[in-house]
Amino acid sequence: MNTLAVVGMGSIAKRHLANLRILHPAAKIYAVSASGSNTALPENADAVVGIEQLIELAPDYVVVASPAPYHANVAIKLLANNISVLIEKPLAHNFQTCSELSTFCANQSQNKAAVGYCLRFLPSALVVKNYLEQNLLGPVYNVYANVGQYLPSWRADKNYKDSVSANKELGGGALLELSHELDYLQWLLGDLTLLHSWLRTSDELGLAVEDIANLVLLTEKNTYVSVHLDFIQKSTQRKCEFIGKNGRLVWDLFENSVCLYSADGKDILFSEPEYNKNGMYLDMLSAFENCGKNGGGSLATVDSAMKVVKLIDEAKQLNRWR
Repeated sequence: MNTLAVVGMGSIAKRHLANLRILHPAAKIYAVSASGSNTALPENADAVVGIEQLIELAPDYVVVASPAPYHANVAIKLLANNISVLIEKPLAHNFQTCSELSTFCANQSQNKAAVGYCLRFLPSALVVKNYLEQNLLGPVYNVYANVGQYLPSWRADKNYKDSVSANKELGGGALLELSHELDYLQWLLGDLTLLHSWLRTSDELGLAVEDIANLVLLTEKNTYVSVHLDFIQKSTQRKCEFIGKNGRLVWDLFENSVCLYSADGKDILFSEPEYNKNGMYLDMLSAFENCGKNGGGSLATVDSAMKVVKLIDEAKQLNRWR
């Protein structure tokens, strides 16, 4: 890899710049402002360039880490100029835009595109996937996914009300910002059908987007799936529980652990709480660099990420809360 780039200037874009520098210390790495107005040189970048200048530089690939409403236009422009793209989640801010991007990608002959759902690369995630694929839990009856993180504490250097997560026009809200849960559930269980949604905006944060979301979904095998997402929990948690014939599988994403509770007691299948979670981002970049046009391994494809956004659009339309 000789030339690489990241579109975007936010915290996730800076993480990708740092990780590209780790993986390719001698490469030329460029930063691109999504709006074109930010010219401040971020750490680990060699220069800030415009999108047209970047296309002339013909990078090996580009990480698109701008706010969600900008993803599709930038990705299509890069792909049209024979440049592969890894697009940060979510794929886009609505399903229509995702469909346009998906159609364009399908017509590409060689350039690759994938979506950055990094939790698939958490070591404990692979343990869960292997356990379910081997049917060791037996038929799965119920699944409960729960994530809660207090938005004001996410980034100490920025007012939470000014963040992308809080801004409706930039693709904010708990559904889009915490869409990892819908992605990994689909990755583990197959396609999901939305049955019910309840989206709320509490008085606590003063946002114009939902800060609490509850969804009920069904898998093709009639497994009942309950999902809770919120921006308001002071003590961060991220867990998923699978209740099956042979016991209850508990995946703690923050502790990076997997435990089985059965008639025989508790069995720790995996536990690595000291794992450096930046490793999953590095592994994701490496997987993208080594995949073919249609992806590979644990990478989220454009089509799978499009299904996530479709569920989010449906949840907003079906919302029962007033």
